[in-house]
Amino acid sequence: MSFLKSLKKHSGWMALAAVSLTVSSLAFAALKFDSKASNVVITFKQMNVPVSAKFTKFNAAIDYNPAAPEAAKASVEIDITSFDLGDPEYNKEVTKKEWFNAAQFPKANFVSSSIKPAANGTLTATGKLTIKGKTTDVSFPVSIKKEGNNQVFDGSLPIKRLTFNIGEGDWKDTSMVADDVMIKFHVVAAP
Repeated sequence: MSFLKSLKKHSGWMALAAVSLTVSSLAFAALKFDSKASNVVITFKQMNVPVSAKFTKFNAAIDYNPAAPEAAKASVEIDITSFDLGDPEYNKEVTKKEWFNAAQFPKANFVSSSIKPAANGTLTATGKLTIKGKTTDVSFPVSIKKEGNNQVFDGSLPIKRLTFNIGEGDWKDTSMVADDVMIKFHVVAAP
């Protein structure tokens, strides 16, 4: 069989494959992360008093199609040095070795392994969370809403700070700084 005959014979399959790849890539194109409209806030208790802080620099990559949420993928990378407790001295303190050890571990990240539909229009995100060089499996609910052209993802992820060695030495004492920490995120992304 000549090359041209072979090409004609297989051109239908190649065209179908090309269309499938194009539709697939359009359906699951990465959303554009809006850093100005998004935020990551953590809450914890220090001497039984609620404290809130935020990370001012982070990036999120989300591939999401509402028609096929189980095919979604997400990753978030947080710049640890951007942790803001509202006071420059406190901010400097938490980057030290006993806390986040930002010199050795400048980034924290989450990478999804699965995203599944859940009750009331929410999703359950499962994946790996890495903080201070320690990786653990996590799972948490995510709500999604559409605002104009944007997709808005909100969620809360409870963690134990000692799981990630955040607060070493004397700071392991949970009567001073509680072990329970809530990470709350609000991620806005557009097609």
